[in-house]
Parts: sequence; structure tokens; C-alpha cells
Amino acid sequence: MYSATFIFAKKQYDDDFHRLDAAIAEVAKGIPGYLGEEAWENVATGLMSNVYYWETLEALQVLMQHPRHLEAKAGQGRWLDGYKVVVSEVLRSYGDVGLGVVQAG
Repeated sequence: MYSATFIFAKKQYDDDFHRLDAAIAEVAKGIPGYLGEEAWENVATGLMSNVYYWETLEALQVLMQHPRHLEAKAGQGRWLDGYKVVVSEVLRSYGDVGLGVVQAG
């Protein structure tokens, strides 16, 4: 399993952002190998984080190369005040059923 963590500082969102964000979420969910996602906010720093989980790197690459994702990447300066992406191989994931944990390793 792999994770792609998108960490960013937001500016002002507009209708274009919300439409594009929703479209990318739908694209991701339709890609074979998509396992789920989570979103987090660090109130101390104001940073936001979206974590996407994938079965394979190839599945992640499908999203990265999708025209809607490329459109968002090209326009990110309108809505974001900086970002970084961390792609990781998940060696182990475990927990109880209370959080619906996706098991790996």
C-alpha cells in the first residue's frame, strides 16, 4: 500500500476550486487501486493535509496524470499559499474496527 500526503496552506477558495476539488475526488474514487482518503488540519500551524491511500504506485500515477489533477496543479497558486506532497510506502497499518482501518503488511 502507498500513501500520498498533500500538505498545504490555503488562501481563499472560490467556486472554481470547489468544483475542481470535487471532480478530482470523484476521479480518484473511480481509479482501480484507490483505497480511501483522510483530511486533517493542524490548528497550530494552519496547515491542511489530505492523505490518499493506494494499492500501487501505478494507481497513484493515474491520478497524477489525469487532466483535472494537472489543471489543479497549474492553478494551485490561486488557492494555495504553498504545498508539498509526500509519497510513502506503507509497511504496516493496523488498529481496531472502530476506525475502519485499511490493513496493510
